[in-house]
Amino acid sequence: MKASSICFPVAVLLVLIGMLWGIQMAISQDHAAMPAHAHLNLLGWVSLFLFGLFYHLHPEVDRSRAARVQAYVWIFGTVILTIGVGMVHTGRAGGDPIAGIGSIIVVLAMVQFGWIVMKSRTA
Repeated sequence: MKASSICFPVAVLLVLIGMLWGIQMAISQDHAAMPAHAHLNLLGWVSLFLFGLFYHLHPEVDRSRAARVQAYVWIFGTVILTIGVGMVHTGRAGGDPIAGIGSIIVVLAMVQFGWIVMKSRTA
């Protein structure tokens, strides 16, 4: 399986979830979770889709295990971070450490992506 084949469909799924969440917030007129909604759309849609584009444009990298792992770690971190941020902004206890763990996971996935990009430039 190629990394882009992971990134593109999951990015679309996450943006659809984000859009439906936005509609739900508008209908309820409760926008407390807006920061989590924004994180989901930025990390889950924009960043993940951009990773997919990079991988698609670099076929050798696209087929690598490192790229697939990076995509899965990013997705996992995005979900954890979004849940934590949502908990924080809707007044639920325990959200800060969850958001912190998600943030660390996402940063590690970005470091991994940076390593993949730098490595691909030397090949």
